[in-house]
Amino acid sequence: MIIDKLAEADKYYSLHKNYQVAFEYLKAQDLLNMEVGKYEVADGVLAIVSDKPGVTTDVAYGKFECHNKNIDIQLCIRGNETIAWKPRADCVDPRGEYSDEKDVLFYNDAPDMSFQLKGGQFAIFYPEDVHAPMIGDDLIKKLVVKVRIA
Repeated sequence: MIIDKLAEADKYYSLHKNYQVAFEYLKAQDLLNMEVGKYEVADGVLAIVSDKPGVTTDVAYGKFECHNKNIDIQLCIRGNETIAWKPRADCVDPRGEYSDEKDVLFYNDAPDMSFQLKGGQFAIFYPEDVHAPMIGDDLIKKLVVKVRIA
């Protein structure tokens, strides 16, 4: 997992062949005015914008998730978003089977920690990062970029 500001994203370009494409896309957008929806950025790079109320920890923990095929770059555009996290290697209680179609596996485990993102900050979640986003009391506008691993 990586946590940083969008203004510092160029430091991470060398970590994946599509990080430069993803972050330059983010930097080129009028994020505050971007419409909710899905955007094909490039082959293997999909952006998803949401703008909705934050959820309670109980609701978020019900979707404590990780992915096998994609890396998530989760950028907070507006609001204060709390995200819970735990290493996948330490999770022992999967809820159901991995969905290849949706690229998601849920866990019943409790997170080890949580942190907060505010506007202009992002977190990168790799397949080994189980996460529960969107925890908050107010509206949260965010953009998740799905970067295909291979």
